[in-house]
Amino acid sequence: MEIRKIIHVDMDAFYASVEELDFPELRGKAVAVGGNAERGVVAAANYEARKFGVKSAMSSRLAAKKCPHLIFVKPRFERYKEISKEIHQIFHRYTDQIEPLSLDEAFLDVTFNKMDIKSATFIAQAIKNDIKNELNLIASAGVSYNKFLAKTASDQDKPDGLFIIKPKDGLNFIDSLPIGRFYGVGKVTEEAMKDLGISTGKDLRQLSLEFLTKMFGKSGLYFYQIARGVDHRDVVPNRERKSIGVENTFENDVFDPEEFTLKSKEILQELWDRYASKQLSASNKIGAGKTLSIKLKYHDFIQLTRSHTHTYSLTEFKDFEKIGVQLITQVLPLSKPVRLIGFQISNFEIGEKIQENVQLTLDF
Repeated sequence: MEIRKIIHVDMDAFYASVEELDFPELRGKAVAVGGNAERGVVAAANYEARKFGVKSAMSSRLAAKKCPHLIFVKPRFERYKEISKEIHQIFHRYTDQIEPLSLDEAFLDVTFNKMDIKSATFIAQAIKNDIKNELNLIASAGVSYNKFLAKTASDQDKPDGLFIIKPKDGLNFIDSLPIGRFYGVGKVTEEAMKDLGISTGKDLRQLSLEFLTKMFGKSGLYFYQIARGVDHRDVVPNRERKSIGVENTFENDVFDPEEFTLKSKEILQELWDRYASKQLSASNKIGAGKTLSIKLKYHDFIQLTRSHTHTYSLTEFKDFEKIGVQLITQVLPLSKPVRLIGFQISNFEIGEKIQENVQLTLDF
C-alpha cells in the first residue's frame, strides 16, 4: 500500500488576521471578532488577545474581564469567504485533492500533484509562501502520511509553523502526545481517560480494543487505531454540506411574544436567502435540506432546540416559511427571556436544488 503525503493547512487567527489586514490600526492590539464587552460570544481572537486567555467560544463578557483593553469587532463573513476562495485558488495550483474543513483550514493530498513535486514539505512551504506574499496572511501547515497526524502537526508550532511527521517517526510522536491533543478527544473524554490512567498516546496504545470499546463505545476503535498511527480516511473533495444556519445574539433580551416572532422571522428570512444563494451557485451534489430547526438560548444560557423534518426536501419558500412559523409557535409562550435565536436547515438530499425563485521511503 502506497504511503500518502497529506498536508493540513490552518490559517493563523484567520478572522482576526483579516480584520488587521483591512484595518491596519488594529495591528499589535488585542482583538476579538464577535460580540461586545457586554454580550455575545467570541468567534475568534488574535494572538495578542490569546496572551490574556481570550479564546473562541468564550463569552464576550468573560473575554472583556480577562482583557480589559480588548477591542471587539463585528464579524464580516462575506469578506472571510472572499479571502478563503483566494486561499483555495493557491491550493489548486498544487492539487485538486482538497477537503475543506472550514473557511480557514483544509486537507490536501499531494501524493500525486500537478507539479510532480516529490517533497510534500516543499509544497507546504510553497503554499505558506504564496499565502504570505500574495494575501499578506500567515498559515501554519502540518505534513504527514495520514489526516490525523497532519492535522496534529499543523498545530505543533503555531503561529507560522511547518511541522513534519515522517512515517518512521509516527509512533514515537504519538507516544509522547498528550491525550488532550488527540483530535476527537474533548474535555469530558480527556478527563475520563485521565481517570483511567491514560495521559499520553503511549498509555492509550497499551489498552486493548475490547477495553476501549467497552469504555468509549464506537469511538473505541478510532482511539485504538489512532494510537497505532492508523488512519485510512481519504482526503475527500467537495464534502457534502451538513447544515446551513443563521443565529443572532441580541443586545437586550427578548421576552415579548410579538418582538420574538418578528425577530425570529427576520432570521428565518436570512437563512432562506443564504440557503437559496448557496443552492443556486453550487453543484447538485450539495442537494436540498429536509430538516428545519430552531435554537433558543435563554438569558441564563440554557438552550432549547426544536426540529421538524419535512416529508420531502424544502425547495420552495412557502414550505420553508410554513415550517419555520410552526417552530416559532411551538416555543411560545416563552418561559423566560431569550438572548439568542437561531435557525438551521440540515438533512440534505443529494441531487435536488431549490427552485430559482428562491514502510516505503518517501521524500517528505
